[in-house]
Parts: sequence; C-alpha cells; structure tokens
Amino acid sequence: MFTFNAFRAIDEPEICQQFIEGHINVLKEYGVTKVTSSNNEWIHNPYVFVVTVHENLTDRVVSGLRIHISNQNYPLPLESAISQVDDRISDLITRYRDTGTGEIGGLWNSRAISGYGIGALFLSRTSLVIAAQLNVQSLFALCAEYTLKPTLQKGFEIEEGIGNKGTFFYPKLDLVATLAVLKDVKNLPLAVKEERDYIFDLREKLQCERTEQTPKGPIDIKYNLKIKNPNWRKS
Repeated sequence: MFTFNAFRAIDEPEICQQFIEGHINVLKEYGVTKVTSSNNEWIHNPYVFVVTVHENLTDRVVSGLRIHISNQNYPLPLESAISQVDDRISDLITRYRDTGTGEIGGLWNSRAISGYGIGALFLSRTSLVIAAQLNVQSLFALCAEYTLKPTLQKGFEIEEGIGNKGTFFYPKLDLVATLAVLKDVKNLPLAVKEERDYIFDLREKLQCERTEQTPKGPIDIKYNLKIKNPNWRKS
C-alpha cells in the first residue's frame, strides 16, 4: 500500500527533508546535478504545500510534488528558471496573481516504483485536489516531455506566449520543457472526462482508500489530502 499525505511545508520539516533527499537522488539518476527550481529554501516558505507518497512497507518517501503559491515576496521557481531564456515570465505570473495562482512543481518518482503511474498519474491528480482547498483560480506547470500529455488531460493548455510557443530547453540543452497553464482550477473545463470525474470525486473524499489499476497490476492507495492549514492569504 502507498499513502499520499498532503500538508503545508512549514508544518512538516522532517518529511520535507525526506522529500528533498529523494528528489535529489532521482535527479542524479538522470544526470541532472544543478537545477534552479530545486532550490531547497521552499522548506521555510509559508506559501508552499506538499504531497508525499509513502511506501507503507518501508515508510520511505518514494514520490512527491509541491504547490507554490505566487506571492511578490516569494517568486515561483519557474520564474527563476524561465527568466534565463525569456524575461516575460514575471509579467505573465503577475497578471494571474490577483486572483490566486501558483505552480505545480518538484514532481519526482523513485525508479524503484516506476511503471505504476504513481507520479505522473495519481500524484498529479492530487495537486488539483489540493489547489481547490487553497482557493486559487489558476495554476502553472513546467512540464517535461513525458508529463506534458497527462498534464494537458487534466485541463491545462500550453502557454504559447513564453519561449518558442511555450517550449524551451531546460534544465539541460538536450531536454525540452513546456509551460502549461490551467486557467480554471475549480471547474476544469478543458479536462478529459475521466480526469475531471476522478479529481472531483477525490475533492469530495479527501480521506479514503482505493484500489487503483496500473500497468503493473492493482495497487492500494490511502489518500490523506485534507490540508490542516490551507489559508495562505493570512501568512
């Protein structure tokens, strides 16, 4: 069984440290040793929320993601990353900030559990469950090639006003990244029906257990997705 836990980063520093160590190990496996958006100062950022995946047999954190809420004192990680190739990114984020916006980032998945879709499929769905609790209107995502399709299926669209119609090389010259934006977090009008239905159901059942079908067979997932302290506007 795997357990998905959602929380505000500043509330769980020890689990955040496990997240960081797991993420660094995965990046090293892919030959990435320095990434702007992997700056670990987020552990002290009151505008960051986290979902971790624990393997129950070992209690190890084997996957995770973060949601950063945009605040003028805490730029989104993608702003620092993309500004290296396109300085229009900060103006773009500013236009979305008044109604609440943020970034899904830092998604990683241990190779030991690859093939189950835990990161790209199940974990990415939880980000939109969390975002609804945070009451933001929009979200951005900086997608690798393998995460772009499942991201678009959840209602995101490519932001063509940045880079080369939304694409650029990051974090290495041989890796293509795409900037995507979800303009309506609440209703997900562009999401495919299967994704929308699943996410809406999880929003109603923040704490539940499910048996999920994967390419490697069924797995059991326990979801603990209720954020204890979601009101980032009072930070």
